[in-house]
Amino acid sequence: MQEMKAEIATKNSKKANLLDHNSLKHILDESVSEIVTSRGYAEDVRMSNVRLFIGTIIIVIALFAQFYKKKFPGNRDFLIGCIELYIVFNVILQLFSYRKEKNAIMFTYPPPGSVTSTGLVVSSKLPRFSDLYTLSIVSADPKSISAGRPVEFTKSVTQWFTKDGVLVEGQFWKDVGALIDDYAAVPKKKK
Repeated sequence: MQEMKAEIATKNSKKANLLDHNSLKHILDESVSEIVTSRGYAEDVRMSNVRLFIGTIIIVIALFAQFYKKKFPGNRDFLIGCIELYIVFNVILQLFSYRKEKNAIMFTYPPPGSVTSTGLVVSSKLPRFSDLYTLSIVSADPKSISAGRPVEFTKSVTQWFTKDGVLVEGQFWKDVGALIDDYAAVPKKKK
């Protein structure tokens, strides 16, 4: 019986390569998304949809350039136009990602029945060659009257992983849950 429980626990546990900070960040970010959605915040996927739409436009431009009916010397001007459009839309996509998304893991709608009218922007950072994971929660609309004050914590990832690389979800859920509670409890200072 104990062996079965241990086997189920290892199948459901999240394991990371402790030497790969991208693996650690990915597992922590996925867990944060689960925690936030379990707290009643529905994910807002509009930003992802805009990125997908721009990416689709880029792919269509590339396909037109590849499969245009005329061969090279005759389609030179058309190819130059496609290349220029390709570059322009890639720059738009990069600017959109840089200006709007930044380090965001997820965007949310406000929870149903909530007094606030804004969702959350949950962001994280795990710098290369560092064990300090920073998680921050800010309002999706910081200028709103119902926006809460931004909150964040910075902790070592060694608190949440065993020496085998298994995430200690209970401790991590407590820390992230406390951060969400801090955000919900702290009123924004009036100017």
